[in-house]
Amino acid sequence: MELSVYLAGQIHDDWREEIKKLAREMELPISFTGPMENHDRSDNIGEEILGKQHDAIAKDETASSINNLRTQILLQKADVVIALFGEKYRQWNSAMDAATAISLNKPLILVRPASLHHPLKELSNKAQVVCETPEQALRALAYVFEN
Repeated sequence: MELSVYLAGQIHDDWREEIKKLAREMELPISFTGPMENHDRSDNIGEEILGKQHDAIAKDETASSINNLRTQILLQKADVVIALFGEKYRQWNSAMDAATAISLNKPLILVRPASLHHPLKELSNKAQVVCETPEQALRALAYVFEN
């Protein structure tokens, strides 16, 4: 059995690569997907596909519609979603992806520091697992593979 895991969260550092490396070290049969990590491509995809827009709001709207299409398809194909929330970046995309996972009845592992307990309490209540580190998230998935 192999699991497909969608890695939801900010795209401004290498946390996804750390998780992938740890999964390889743990020899977990997991494949990973996630949002478009090329920020410029994500921001400009609407105009690349639909043409130049008349203002910045229209540009954002066309990009978000195409990014939402991509995310919806990848989330529907995922077996599990890991949503990472951190202190450094605003986490709108993490919250959106986690809520979408919940609406699709996808198992959700929420990774967040204890300091974010209060602002994420409702979302945490809907997740199957809440932990503080990516390693803990992968250890929870490793348990799935045990006999």
